[in-house]
Amino acid sequence: MIIEALIGFTFVAALLVLLAPDEWAGRLAFALSLLPFAGSLSLWSGFDGAGNALTGGDIAYATQIEWLEVGGRTVSWFVGVDGISLPLVVLTTFLVPLAIVSAWTPIDSRQSQFYGLMLFMEANLLGVFTALDFFLWFVFWEAVLVPMYFLIGVWGGPRRKYAAIKFFVYTNAASLLMFIGFMSLTFALGGSVESFALPEITQAIADGGLGRFAGLAPETLALAAFLAMFLGFAVKVPIVPFHTWLPDAHVEAPTPVSVLLAGVLLKMGTYALLRFNFTMLPEQASALAVPIAAIAVISVIYGAMLALAQKDLKRIVAYSSVSSMGYVILGLIVFTEYGVGGATFQMVAHGLISGLMFMAVGVIYNATHTRMVGDMSGMADRMPVAVGILVAGAFGYMGLPLMAGFAGEFFIFVGSFSAPALPYAPIFTALAMFGIVIVAGYLLSAMQSTLFGPFELETDYDVGPAPFHDVAPLAVLLVAIIVLGVAPDIFFEMIRDAAVPVVEGVTVDG
Repeated sequence: MIIEALIGFTFVAALLVLLAPDEWAGRLAFALSLLPFAGSLSLWSGFDGAGNALTGGDIAYATQIEWLEVGGRTVSWFVGVDGISLPLVVLTTFLVPLAIVSAWTPIDSRQSQFYGLMLFMEANLLGVFTALDFFLWFVFWEAVLVPMYFLIGVWGGPRRKYAAIKFFVYTNAASLLMFIGFMSLTFALGGSVESFALPEITQAIADGGLGRFAGLAPETLALAAFLAMFLGFAVKVPIVPFHTWLPDAHVEAPTPVSVLLAGVLLKMGTYALLRFNFTMLPEQASALAVPIAAIAVISVIYGAMLALAQKDLKRIVAYSSVSSMGYVILGLIVFTEYGVGGATFQMVAHGLISGLMFMAVGVIYNATHTRMVGDMSGMADRMPVAVGILVAGAFGYMGLPLMAGFAGEFFIFVGSFSAPALPYAPIFTALAMFGIVIVAGYLLSAMQSTLFGPFELETDYDVGPAPFHDVAPLAVLLVAIIVLGVAPDIFFEMIRDAAVPVVEGVTVDG
């Protein structure tokens, strides 16, 4: 029961840190967070799953214990991992210790509460990526909102209360819409399912078990449920036009919280889209392929253009996330082995790169107390190591070969360029690829203005090399980005194995 031990220990660690004195909290949280990371590596080293957990594949480390009965259906403690969820579990446990170390400099009040909430959020994130019962999954899904709300609202910037409330309201309303869509499917299945287990529900839908519900024919109901779930998850991703909560949350959140928000929480949305929309209802997804692909391309281009117009380094990276998630949506909707597999791989790659970028911006802010492009220049002379890693991370964002971002985007473009399930696939792919040009434009412009040239700083601070504990997490992330770019099969083989059954669920006419 290693997954139960992993989640349970993280909850206990959160409680221990909450009760610890402030002067010990940061170091204790880091030490305790290394154990879940070691646990995820143990899961990875012993992984023997095959196929997709929702489509009859082998579920690694599975545990299913009946819990209670709701509406004539059994709710179970049902957890396990496959090739899609395991990489995200490893990503979560890898980023949390680094985010905790990055908080040692900026977080100087209520430290035990801050680090305790970080670990509490990690435990619930692990639940989201391992739960295979809808009721259990939804509990973890909603519980993630609570620590994030307080982390932004208590330790954030001047407009932290507004940003925290906006984040909570947007995502909670989206969860309600998603919940209605999924429960409509469940009740339309009638007696063909006896539980809320996601594999059972997926199989029942594939077998044609949907009946009439609320006066809707099965085909109409499936389409309405797909749209409700898609809209609900789209807010979490986020994709245009549901992205407006993201820049406010990132700008006001402290740096380590932004690292987890961009690195892991946004992946909850794309992971859920893959699990629920594209795996459970592939035919409805295929029928809406063109509008979904158009939304993906718009997110890529519009997000990049918004980033180009920003002067705040955090806003630049935040809008970059909107653009990058557009690539993930494009990869999912093409329903090819490399498209779906590349989209899942890109979730991990973007988690690492965006985490590095936010962390590097935070290191510069710790020294200068400004993030505005026009307020500083020549930072490379004063902070050479931190700036060097930031530049390397930016090139990873631009898709530099032999880095994780290049591998993810390459897989997606290979899978989408000649996708039979998507009309006009080459056009959509070409338009999405143009987004890389805009990414290069705004990142190079921002770096040239802030990092190079003669040293100037509007604020009155003495800038010198960053402390070791600020630079070390950056270096670890950069190494991981390069390793994953040089050897993408570390994760891609297991991802592709789990993506194939999703692709096989779609019938392509002609």
